[in-house]
Amino acid sequence: MTSPRTLGSSDLQVFPLALGGNVFGWTADEDQSFAVLDAYAAAGGNFIDTADAYSAWVEGNEGGESETVIGKWLASRSNRSDIVVATKAGAHPEHRGLSAGTIKGAAEASLRRLGTDHIDLYYTHFDDETVPVEEIITALDQLVKDGKVRHIAASNISPERLRASLDFSEREGLARYVALQPHYNLVSRDTYEGGLRDTAARAGLAAVPYYALASGFLTGKYRPGATVESARSATAGGHLESARGRSVLAALDRVAGERGAEIATVALAWLAAQPTVAAPIASARTVEQLPALVAVADLRLTEAELALLTEASA
Repeated sequence: MTSPRTLGSSDLQVFPLALGGNVFGWTADEDQSFAVLDAYAAAGGNFIDTADAYSAWVEGNEGGESETVIGKWLASRSNRSDIVVATKAGAHPEHRGLSAGTIKGAAEASLRRLGTDHIDLYYTHFDDETVPVEEIITALDQLVKDGKVRHIAASNISPERLRASLDFSEREGLARYVALQPHYNLVSRDTYEGGLRDTAARAGLAAVPYYALASGFLTGKYRPGATVESARSATAGGHLESARGRSVLAALDRVAGERGAEIATVALAWLAAQPTVAAPIASARTVEQLPALVAVADLRLTEAELALLTEASA
């Protein structure tokens, strides 16, 4: 039985792989999305990550499509109490930024789409430096007081703004961030390691990294001469052009071969073993893609394997 992980100082107990909802309503239609969600839950998963902006970038979409799909799934399966739902505010076309009024409006819209009376973990999607942290935290605290949000978190924020936010929460006795969602993976370490991770560690925040598989590059399907049909192939394939990318792939191949594991599972296991990390985020467009992701719950890399991957990604 997989042991759940606690998110920072919260009472949230989560599966060690968060299922990314960015593909729902984008590259996965409703039926495909329901199938993936069902398979994830059947594997013991309980942590779903989405955002109000998913997937506003698709022609014909307005944003909120992912939340709507997840809301329909929760209603049809009657399992809301079993699932930790995380979503984000600040990037929806109709609710951009983090002013107090925008946060309130974004939360109300997310609750409607999700068909629920509360959000378990509510992130600021992108920091809005035009708004004082005092206004942001006060608005989030009100959502907690109103019972609409259980815990708050931040994504895409500087160490300085994160520290200021935490200091204000503690000084005023208001809701405090319990988690951080950074861009972090084997081929993108400096996006989290350093000041941001140090701040998270000192504050006892749990990290829930996005781009955990580098848009699919760390699944191993991108190889010289290979053609991959994916909406993100240009971004992922670009890592092949770097020495780091090729070095990481070679190290992943070695560990995966020795352990009889999928390359994606090994990449996620390295991430899950890093300081502060509670649960990497990865998405699956099809049920067939899911087993390699949820397998991270049962793969513990040795110190030698972790060192090999860390050195390859330096």
